[in-house]
Amino acid sequence: MGGSRALVAALLSMVLVSGALALCPEPAVLRDVNGVRVCARLFEDSDVLYDRCCGGGFVDILSPADVPSIERFWNDRASSLVVGPRCELTVWNKINKRGYRRKFRTGIQYRLEELGKGLFGNWDNSITSYYCSCS
Repeated sequence: MGGSRALVAALLSMVLVSGALALCPEPAVLRDVNGVRVCARLFEDSDVLYDRCCGGGFVDILSPADVPSIERFWNDRASSLVVGPRCELTVWNKINKRGYRRKFRTGIQYRLEELGKGLFGNWDNSITSYYCSCS
């Protein structure tokens, strides 16, 4: 009986630790360094493990934002993203909001690689322009 308690305790601690390692912020707490509400946040890294996604550098998008060509460093670089409450982010894979389009609503997209784009592509490292707004 003591062995089963130890096993349960070990499993519980692993669950707690894995939750503590999660890098993606919850949409409800999405704010910039000045406490301003953020429409969306794009992250440079993702991982096969969801609790390791939203790593590396990030860029905050305030509302409203209409960007036909993302800055050079972030062009085709986002691998995960978080969209704030009552917000919507629309992204395109080409400049001037052309090419494939995808909409994201409030929530976390851990791995853009999991979202198909066209017949064989995916959205990992594919965002070139965007529009973001919150109500």
